Amino acid sequence: MQNIINFFLKNRFFFLFLVLLMLSMFFTIRSHSYHKSKFINSANWVTGGLYQTANNISAYFGLKEYNRQLVEENKRLRTLLFNRSHPYPDSIPEDSTLLPGKPGYVIRNASVIKNSYHSPKNYLTLNKGENDSIAQDMGVITSNGIVGIVDNTSGNYATVQSVLNTLTRINAQLKNTNHFGTLKWDGNSENTVQLVDISRIAPLKKGDTIITGGMSTIFPKGIPIGTIKNFALDISENYYIINVKLFNDMTSLSHVYVIENTNRKEIIELEQSVNE
Repeated sequence: MQNIINFFLKNRFFFLFLVLLMLSMFFTIRSHSYHKSKFINSANWVTGGLYQTANNISAYFGLKEYNRQLVEENKRLRTLLFNRSHPYPDSIPEDSTLLPGKPGYVIRNASVIKNSYHSPKNYLTLNKGENDSIAQDMGVITSNGIVGIVDNTSGNYATVQSVLNTLTRINAQLKNTNHFGTLKWDGNSENTVQLVDISRIAPLKKGDTIITGGMSTIFPKGIPIGTIKNFALDISENYYIINVKLFNDMTSLSHVYVIENTNRKEIIELEQSVNE
């Protein structure tokens, strides 16, 4: 305490100067409208800057929650979109976004915690699994397009067979026509896959959009895949081999959506009974 008193005594002339300076500024600002307006404008500028900085900091730390809300909203909208023209499910999972009385696709969100794209057989790992109702053979997409198909699951995680996997086969079609083919990957480019078995009579042009065909129980029809990069006839000259530039950047994936077809089991059982 004595040290503090000694400090003020030692610097008493400096503190006296500060007090007199503040008093003089106060009386000057109070008695002159010009100085008063300048002071108010300056004060507003300073406080406005402080408020803006505080708001920016608050917004930054709120991004995680904001992104979570966006993911949930996208999930809900995609559920409604995929269910516009499909049969109604008999039951609705409790953790889904499927609305009562709506048709049979359920959308769940997940995050990518591992992603490979350099090898011929690439896989992703998601942070959700069986405990989150994720199962084998569910489709995986992003807001831009397809990612792959769920391959294996554990309680809390799932592996996804990437579209950049030489074993992957996905039903796809030309957006502007009803010409269907099979999407696969030749193992070369990380942003280009191949669409094969498209009839030579199909009208093609560079830049045409390729979408999922819907002739499987994994992906609904109409999910974006990419655009035609170039094309050529195969050896038999009856079918096209089309190079498709993916909409998704498969080297940079974060949030994904997992699609469950609640009618898948019924469809498979029916098809198996026909084959038998």
